[in-house]
Amino acid sequence: MTTSETAVSVSRANREFWDGDAERYHADHRTYLDGFHWCPEMLSEGEARLLGDVRDATVLELGCGSAPCARWLSGDGVGYVSAFDLSAGMLRRAGTGHDVGLVQADAMALPYRGSVFDVAFSAFGAIPFVRDIDALFRDVARVLAPGGRFVYSVNHPMRWIFVDDPASFAVFTSYFEEGYLEYDDAGAPTYAEFQHKLGDHVRALVGAGFTLDDVLEPEWPEDLTETWGQWSPERGRIFPGTAIFSAHLPA
Repeated sequence: MTTSETAVSVSRANREFWDGDAERYHADHRTYLDGFHWCPEMLSEGEARLLGDVRDATVLELGCGSAPCARWLSGDGVGYVSAFDLSAGMLRRAGTGHDVGLVQADAMALPYRGSVFDVAFSAFGAIPFVRDIDALFRDVARVLAPGGRFVYSVNHPMRWIFVDDPASFAVFTSYFEEGYLEYDDAGAPTYAEFQHKLGDHVRALVGAGFTLDDVLEPEWPEDLTETWGQWSPERGRIFPGTAIFSAHLPA
């Protein structure tokens, strides 16, 4: 199977997975999906303002799911926001009554003209499910105007090594393991997620022409008791679960 064929099969697998998982995901994470939260540590854009002043900006969200972040921005006075996701099942849950331009699309084939957005962002969307972030970040740079900002959150690269159990500190795999794929009985992928090491993120951003401004590693709040997948108070007070990268293009 060629690289392009593999990318297509991975996209198909993840689209079908999220179409089938949309109901459970929303039932399990109602609090997190109520507004714009960057991470399971519940850092909100209303509090952090990592995107800056976007009242006159055109904004793109990558891998929006049901677009809670884009919908929050729409209600907060953003100039214009478009959001895309691979999964129609997730997009259907965005509902109506908002001014967000929703698009079903693959992150590896952005359906936008060049230099049309001032800001691009992603909150745990798309990036962990794409193997070739070098190509993805080059395309993000293409659709951003000069001086455009790119801010995104992902599971912290070091979190990859631990077993997917919020109460465990057991090491499950190598930090250098490239990805995790599940297959059906016929050998076709049914789910795929990829490990991008800290250096991978830096090289991909710089290679796409971005200047890296900051990397945030949110601490677990003292009053947050809710477990979110593999994120938990026990783990969160000892090592980071999220990395947030902030970068910009030259003006």
